[in-house]
Amino acid sequence: MYKRIILLLVTTVGFAAVTQAQDLNPNLGIIPAPVSVRKTSGSFVLSQETAFLADSVNNKAVVFFADYLKNTAMLHIPVKHNSGQTVNNSIVLTSAGTDGLPAEGYRLTITPTNVTIAAKGAGMFYGIQTLIQLIPANKGATAKLPCVQIEDYPRFGYRGLMLDVCRHFFTAEFVKKYIDLMAAYKFNTFHWHLTDDQGWRIEIKKYPKLTQIGSHRPATLIGNYHDRTPQQFDDTPVDGYYTQDEIRDIIKYAADRYITIVPEIEMPGHAMAALASYPELGCEPGSGYQVQSTWGVFKNVYCPSEKTFAFLEDVLTEVIDLFPSKYIHIGGDEAPKDAWKESEFCQKLIKKLKLKDEHGLQSYFIQRIEKFVNSKGRSIIGWDEILEGGLAPNATVMSWRGEQGGIEAARQNHNVIMTPGSGGMYLDALQGKLSTEPLSIGGYTPLDKTYRYDPTPEALTPDQKKYILGVQGNLWTEYIATENKVEYMLLPRMFAVSEVAWTQLANKDFKDFSEVRLPNHLAWLDKKGFDYRVPTAIGAKDSVGFGSTLTVNLKTSVTGAKVYYTIDGYTPRETDIEYNLPKTYSVPTDQYRELQTIVITPTGKRSVVTKTVIYNKAPLPPVQFSGTTPGLRYELIPGEYNSTNDFKMSADGADSLIAKSFNINQFRKGGGFAIIYNGYVRIDNDGVYGFATSSDDGSTLLIDNQLVVDNDGRHPINAKSGAIALQKGYHKFTLKYFNIGTTGSLRAFITIPGKPTGELGSDLLFN
Repeated sequence: MYKRIILLLVTTVGFAAVTQAQDLNPNLGIIPAPVSVRKTSGSFVLSQETAFLADSVNNKAVVFFADYLKNTAMLHIPVKHNSGQTVNNSIVLTSAGTDGLPAEGYRLTITPTNVTIAAKGAGMFYGIQTLIQLIPANKGATAKLPCVQIEDYPRFGYRGLMLDVCRHFFTAEFVKKYIDLMAAYKFNTFHWHLTDDQGWRIEIKKYPKLTQIGSHRPATLIGNYHDRTPQQFDDTPVDGYYTQDEIRDIIKYAADRYITIVPEIEMPGHAMAALASYPELGCEPGSGYQVQSTWGVFKNVYCPSEKTFAFLEDVLTEVIDLFPSKYIHIGGDEAPKDAWKESEFCQKLIKKLKLKDEHGLQSYFIQRIEKFVNSKGRSIIGWDEILEGGLAPNATVMSWRGEQGGIEAARQNHNVIMTPGSGGMYLDALQGKLSTEPLSIGGYTPLDKTYRYDPTPEALTPDQKKYILGVQGNLWTEYIATENKVEYMLLPRMFAVSEVAWTQLANKDFKDFSEVRLPNHLAWLDKKGFDYRVPTAIGAKDSVGFGSTLTVNLKTSVTGAKVYYTIDGYTPRETDIEYNLPKTYSVPTDQYRELQTIVITPTGKRSVVTKTVIYNKAPLPPVQFSGTTPGLRYELIPGEYNSTNDFKMSADGADSLIAKSFNINQFRKGGGFAIIYNGYVRIDNDGVYGFATSSDDGSTLLIDNQLVVDNDGRHPINAKSGAIALQKGYHKFTLKYFNIGTTGSLRAFITIPGKPTGELGSDLLFN
């Protein structure tokens, strides 16, 4: 008897069902999860007769909540001064009772007669956000709030989200909408990426050409960077910048929600928009600099001349006058040294300053800018490349190329903000399979990867971990041209980032987050008209299994949404059967059953379709093999291909080379190529084995000549998986891969029954 595959499907409709489920929910549906939640009996009835008392009626958190009650909850309750006397049927916002609370903390107490938030400063605002989440979204004239005692405070002091407005421009009103979402989920820092190669988006009065020229590009690349050879462009101009008055208004809007805005002015790289505006700032002023219409890293950077430093100091002076934030982000990433190596001026400067090389020149550049920023009473943040050549004395490092830069900076006693793409903090990456997602930069960052990230690496000592100030999610917009797509890429992963930043590590629970709390928050997004990625039905996933029955028992991922299914091989839609009750299907011997599911929300948004295939067939028997040489034989095939079907092994046995890994970097020197790995994989026990590849471009994996993983076609880095039932012994293994363009990668994985997925290495591969 083979493993029985069990799926879960139960739909929940209406808020009442959610409220009942919350009785078993330790966090009462709150995102991010609080430090401590202690439920008590009874409920508080919020109504028009409820009194609203505050220590200070002009406090901005109090003003925010009064506005919420009036305009969202439709309760016109005037704010009155809190005299300290007990008033029944009241909401009280007070600084009394805050002894021992950490910074930004609050105590929320709900009894049958009163609601009290005890907090100071930002903590009051965060207590209000928690209270708002407990008020039913579909309340009538009254609303029942559960009685509870909550004590809460953040894990990290820096809780950030970044928005890139350079690659594509977004209106001031949309930026405010972005800030509103951040405030609702207890973020306190908005990193505003304002200058880059593809656009300068901030008005600088002393240098008007920055917006007259630098804020405009004539066209944008069509498709992904990899899609077309040669690249094609859309002939559609992209314009836009923020006036200083608009920026002041947004800064105040954010401050009223306890959010600090950190502006980023890129240097010394990502400077093409500035160089197009003022060519004399480059090392080759006559080279025809242009605002870029494509993506990537460009070799032209600021020349470290006195003219450049004067320009940057003028720009930063206006930026600092606008933004009250402690930090000014100066970029520092992806700054090629080609122009400096070829510049006579730069080479003379390196000798004059007795620097080791161009990396030392970048360090000189950053340190000089830091001294100026420090002279204005501010501090710099830079991407982890500012470590190159020596770190500026007071700089904070934002670690994006994995965690190593942050680890190195913390070991040097520098403050660190963790934001690694490898940790799920790059929200422009794919949320699902490449074929089901909109155009993106590539990579794979599903919700659970973002949620499970811990910003404090084990490589650091407890004292070194104190330098980790916090964490940030980044949303780069090369492939995000519309506001709807910003929301789709941001949501729901933003909720996961909020819990990484706020919630104590011991209180994090992905199952509770994704299955109990998230559905209600997604229903709120749906009702409010946000675009977001609808998760697939809880318990449903693309998979291949083996067994004699298929039991279907799922749960909707969005409160109020419906789940539809098919078993006929056709894509499910609302015309198909709505699944409400568990159902079991038999799988005849040597046949299969295919279940496809989709979630459709009340506003018509759809999840991607999941496909579960169950085979009732015996595991593949082993093949005859007695070799003991670790690794696989491979053949390298030059040329450019579109599919793994376009090439095959040569007839003369050219696969005489042996590889012990799938590292293809050594082959990426002579243009496009393909490679075929052949050999045997050792299976130690009967069972269902999972295999996967992650590749840029296409790859396919076959076991005993049966296709298990189909990751074919030209594409940026993408992962796909499959499964197959195997008997103990050796099985023929074939992996085919091709690469075009300047990037490329290949990794292979195996999931052994009862063990976590791991890289497939030479310990299991033989020839």
